[in-house]
Amino acid sequence: MNVKKMSLLGVSIFGLLPMIGNAQEANQAQEANNTEIVTVTATRSERIASDAIGNQASVSGSEVTFIAPTHINEALQGIAGANISRNNGQESLISLRSPIFTGAGACGAFLTAMDGIPLRGAGFCNVNELFDTFPEQGSRIEVVRGPGSVLYGSNAMHGIINVISRPVGDDVSEASIEAGSWGYFRGIGSVAVQEENNGFRLSGTAARDGGYIEESGFNQQKAQLRHEYDNGNFSISSNFQFTNLDQETAGYLTGLDSYRDPVLARTNGNPEAFRKAKSFRYWSTISTNVADNVRLQVSPYARKMDMEFLMHFLPGKPLEENEQKSAGFQSAFYINEGGDFEIIAGIDGEIGKGELKQTQENPTVGSAFLVNTIPAGKQYDYEVGTKMVAGFVRGEFDVTEQLTFLGGIRAEHMNYDYDNRMNSGRVDENGNACGFGGCRYTRPADREDSFNNVSFEAGSLFKIDENNSLFARYSRGFRAPQSTELYRLQNGQLVADIDSVKLDSIEAGIRGNAKTYSYEIAGFYMKKDNVIFQDGSRTNVDNGASKHVGVEGMFEYRFPQDVSVRFNGSYAKHTYDFDYISGANNVTGNINWNGRDIDTAPRNFGSIQLNWAPADKVKAGLEWIYMGEYYLEPTNTFKYEGHNYFNLRIEAEAMEGVDIFLRIMNITNVRYAERADWTGFTDERYFVGRPRAFFGGVRARF
Repeated sequence: MNVKKMSLLGVSIFGLLPMIGNAQEANQAQEANNTEIVTVTATRSERIASDAIGNQASVSGSEVTFIAPTHINEALQGIAGANISRNNGQESLISLRSPIFTGAGACGAFLTAMDGIPLRGAGFCNVNELFDTFPEQGSRIEVVRGPGSVLYGSNAMHGIINVISRPVGDDVSEASIEAGSWGYFRGIGSVAVQEENNGFRLSGTAARDGGYIEESGFNQQKAQLRHEYDNGNFSISSNFQFTNLDQETAGYLTGLDSYRDPVLARTNGNPEAFRKAKSFRYWSTISTNVADNVRLQVSPYARKMDMEFLMHFLPGKPLEENEQKSAGFQSAFYINEGGDFEIIAGIDGEIGKGELKQTQENPTVGSAFLVNTIPAGKQYDYEVGTKMVAGFVRGEFDVTEQLTFLGGIRAEHMNYDYDNRMNSGRVDENGNACGFGGCRYTRPADREDSFNNVSFEAGSLFKIDENNSLFARYSRGFRAPQSTELYRLQNGQLVADIDSVKLDSIEAGIRGNAKTYSYEIAGFYMKKDNVIFQDGSRTNVDNGASKHVGVEGMFEYRFPQDVSVRFNGSYAKHTYDFDYISGANNVTGNINWNGRDIDTAPRNFGSIQLNWAPADKVKAGLEWIYMGEYYLEPTNTFKYEGHNYFNLRIEAEAMEGVDIFLRIMNITNVRYAERADWTGFTDERYFVGRPRAFFGGVRARF
């Protein structure tokens, strides 16, 4: 039986599971003490995850420790419907009930957060922003697929990845060091102190990766200081986080199936490429009861970050330098919290300022057209001020002990104030016209743009019994255009006449949790309109549309003999839903996109985790990763055949409070691509997956 048939069989098996039991999707297994798993993402406060209306998934802190991810995609392999493409170094692209999106505003389809606070300011997302999270010292990682609740606004459209900070807890401290293939080294530490009403936790990590590909690798540091105070009537948790990434980047490897060649796979066509990124974040959560059955929660926050990277994938290889500062708050009143009729109502607000400069040091190399339309020098230099304000209300009503209804609405206003700090128009930095009709890069004149959006949700939860429940949810998500889509224009476009992207989603599922097994199955249908993309003339337009239909499933069985096995799978079809004729060329010709698979959208992918814990002091885990085939461009002419490989993890207690651990990644040394696509300039191109790698280390608790 081939891999594809095995995957489809797995999805079919998922469809038979509702008669068996109850699941908490992507919550690894119940903890040893069988305590209830909680979630905070939907309501910004702790709730029993099995009571959530809609899909819920998480990876616990203990699982993250066992997985010991060198990249966040390793931690999320066990989430059905989540596909995080690693790219190179610490870079990533996200897929949650979606294709892998690329381009200026691709990151706007997802909300990434720490403790519910978005990683980046409104309008300034970055496709690689997950490297600013700190999962290595998190309490858990929560994932929502599809639109988030009305407590979240722009970008919470295809899904949310929310890393929950590690609390002070029982003031346990720990430290670990590890080393691995290609000069990898990492140290992680966390120290906690609890004194009466106050608690402190300081966590940090420093990692170095020499890089599998020549002239690549990274150095990365993260630190977080957390303070907690609780006197019974008033509680506050505050976090200060710093991250730094210094990365030498390997670019695409071009040529059909070039990633299969062990010599070519290590070559770096862009040894000059790099990325440097720093971030600083502060956020607090303040909670107090202001009246009987009324709790107020306020979360102020501030961010500052800057990044520079060489855009090796563009003609002329310009340097981008960007910086952003923002501050805001999230607030909500929780009325009759946990009662038969609960209401959450609040206001969110944020102000920010972002700057972007793009400069090309050397003359463009290539055809006469490229040389004449992309001159060296400064190409963009602008500043954007932002203001966001939103209000929401969400209610849950227990009709009976078994049946709960949900309804909510959010209204959000987003304003951009754009200031072009160089000359406007389709000219070079000195005002000179380019040949072939004008310069590629176009700078709009100063302007102001505003967007008003409304999202809503309605759903229900029916508890079949104490272990099983059915859920259904209808929701609308949206994203305002990102600043780069509005003001980083090309080919003479002086105004980006685009509006917000909207996505309507319907999902239904069943889940449960019993002593020996867990499962969750969810089916979904999503329709997205006003999709923003760059057409053949390099103009940003919003007349795209797409459909997303699929089913996701997780099933875990815990055997009496200290063995557990867990299956995660997704089968979905992501298609273009509008007429667009691709430009004619001698490869793809004139082809209508309508009804075709969106590029980089595998119809099926998943994983299996087999864990064995014969004693409290020993644990082993074997993991199978499967990626189905997918098309490389919108006409569906070129295809990546997919891949599958195995990982092995082992940890054991060497002495009291000291563990040793070993990981063998890609045991069978499969040659594969982390991501593949196709362009008319390069043909097939790949981000190369890593071959067999070994990691080992020691961890101490004190």
